[in-house]
Amino acid sequence: MPRFQSFTGIRYSTRVDLSVATAPPYDVISSEQRAYLASRHSANAVRVELPEADYRTGLDKYENAAHLLTLWEADGLLVPDPEPALYAYRMTTPGGQVTNGVIGSLGIEDASAADILPHEQTLSKAKSDRLELLRATRMNLSPIWGLSLTNGLTALFISDDKPDASATDGDGVLHELWVISDRSVIEAVDAAVSSSPVVVADGHHRYETARAYRHEQLDSLEGTPDEGADGVMALIVELSEDQLHVGPIHRGLSGLPDGLDLVDAFSSWFDVTRAGDFTERTTSALGETEALALIMPSGSWLLSPKDGTPEAAGAPIDSSMVALVIAELPDHELEFFNHWEDGMAAIASERVQAVVLLRPVLVEQIAEWAHARRRMPPKSTYFHPKPRTGMVFRSLDAG
Repeated sequence: MPRFQSFTGIRYSTRVDLSVATAPPYDVISSEQRAYLASRHSANAVRVELPEADYRTGLDKYENAAHLLTLWEADGLLVPDPEPALYAYRMTTPGGQVTNGVIGSLGIEDASAADILPHEQTLSKAKSDRLELLRATRMNLSPIWGLSLTNGLTALFISDDKPDASATDGDGVLHELWVISDRSVIEAVDAAVSSSPVVVADGHHRYETARAYRHEQLDSLEGTPDEGADGVMALIVELSEDQLHVGPIHRGLSGLPDGLDLVDAFSSWFDVTRAGDFTERTTSALGETEALALIMPSGSWLLSPKDGTPEAAGAPIDSSMVALVIAELPDHELEFFNHWEDGMAAIASERVQAVVLLRPVLVEQIAEWAHARRRMPPKSTYFHPKPRTGMVFRSLDAG
């Protein structure tokens, strides 16, 4: 079963405002947002999570990330904790939704990895960037997100004490962190996480990169990798309805040939009902009610799966059923949107020809697939809010 242990975290000193020094995960940051975050603080975590080359010193972007981390530590902006710890982590949205998790070092050696289960199939994506960054910095900069199948895990670490660190992000989400150094609590959490499989909800590529780096170490060090390379920093959240907030990932279609009748294409697998014109009122209603729908400049249509469609797709999950239609289309480009508003803006700007709005996957469906050790299709779930990069770092040299 998965090994889950404390580690000596490296955190910003108390003189750094985490609200301006932390950043979202690297894979949800646009180039414009990267520039904005970097301008907020000279030691903003985005400078090492998405580094840029320093042409004045001749350092490439990976070398520059390592240089900045060393510089920030020397300047006292980053400080190692005095002893190994776990880190309770809470995210609270402005609407009052709460996610509690615990950050630790998740073992990735073969014995542990056998029970670390990918949640989704992953799309092909270059992993060399994350691997080069890990090689240069020897540090886990942001946690992967794992779901524990152990009931009652949250009660072992949740705290009502004043947090040791906090930050508010641009969406108004409050991020709070508690340092757990009590050995009895650490051992109880480790035992609970280790008692059942962990499902990777977010961070599949970072997990695979950590595994690739460990194998590099095995090859280069004659089978004895550095201790720190045997783990990856992970936020573990109990797989339960009250801890998870799951959104859909919508599909945008472009590059389709002129004259293609998309409504007719969807009619092969769905009953299609016109829902109105492409107006702000109509599209807002469809997005806010989480309807399964096809949106184009020419109008909006509700989609209802026909009898036999879930069976043909292998599951009654929107991403699987919509994939049946997408697979039958002529050559095209596929784009993904975490928020329906972004899809509507892409249609209005003519960046895409159509958007398919999907419904959220239910937590009980995620649990069912996890227990069956099945992977959902790529881009089926959007877990939110996202943990901040910079609340705590994990050095591979410190275990």
